Amino acid sequence: MMTILIIEDEDSIRDNILEILENEGFNAVGASNGEEGIDRARFYRPDAIVCDIMMPDMDGYGVLQRLQENPDTARIPFLFLTAKVHRADQRLGMELGADDYLSKPCSPQELLNAIRARLKKQRRYLAELDEEHRRALQLKQRMQELQQQSHSHEELLDRLSEELRSPLSAINMAIAMLKSSLSNVETQDPEAFRARQQRYLKILQEECAREMAILNEVSSLKEVLKGSRLSN
Repeated sequence: MMTILIIEDEDSIRDNILEILENEGFNAVGASNGEEGIDRARFYRPDAIVCDIMMPDMDGYGVLQRLQENPDTARIPFLFLTAKVHRADQRLGMELGADDYLSKPCSPQELLNAIRARLKKQRRYLAELDEEHRRALQLKQRMQELQQQSHSHEELLDRLSEELRSPLSAINMAIAMLKSSLSNVETQDPEAFRARQQRYLKILQEECAREMAILNEVSSLKEVLKGSRLSN
């Protein structure tokens, strides 16, 4: 059930409006002056507020300004109901943030139509706000996923880079040892030379195999990164 706050200093008018709203299925709350209206707005958080302008101590403009200063009440639809019909008064109310301006006297149907129109607009606004919030959350989640993927890819590339250095170092060392062995082949024992040669060749074969495995990982990573870019 939607709650409508009526801020009106004239008891008879306030009671009539409360009765009209209750008969239409609203939860109607009344306040007899501006300060009381502000307190009840903060307490009830109504779905809409209908407020008179000409009131003692604090007029309707002052009420609207106070409510606009509070984030909890600033977005509540606010309708002025007043005998002040000058265009300058209406403009002032709109500039302060009023959503509608009803002149006294108005029929019950005019009042109800104005309230329902504001409530409908507010529901649409809240639905759009929820949708924007949902989109923002989705975007944030997607950015986090991309960031996490980026970090994972960077870590993998760093690891592959380190692993590539290790077999290259071993290959260079084996080549150097093999060259040294070949340079002194005439002075070496043939059997010992062949054994050392086989050992160095085995090192080269093993490290070349490691190198190829790592290069295959790089190729796989390249395909993953390519797929990520296409999906984005």
